Amino acid sequence: MTEELGFIDPTAGSGRKRIVPAPRPADLAGKVVGLLDNTKEQGSLILETLGTALREKYGVARVVLRRKEHYSKPATDALIDEMAKEVDVAIAALGG
Repeated sequence: MTEELGFIDPTAGSGRKRIVPAPRPADLAGKVVGLLDNTKEQGSLILETLGTALREKYGVARVVLRRKEHYSKPATDALIDEMAKEVDVAIAALGG
């Protein structure tokens, strides 16, 4: 029976278009950092703590905190567009 089962390569691509990451700044000093809360437990606490550390340790000028509608749904295009206009760097929470 095992001879009937073919080998399945779990690393094979899904056919989805690859998204090229945005360029990364060399330094965070003076930058506006966006933090996206995924609405999972402790996500906001993690991001608030991260925001404080980024300001104190790396000289981030301002932190913008936004929250998704629900953890199981992607952020809306409107929310992504809003953040993209306002921030230099964005970080998504992975609380849970």
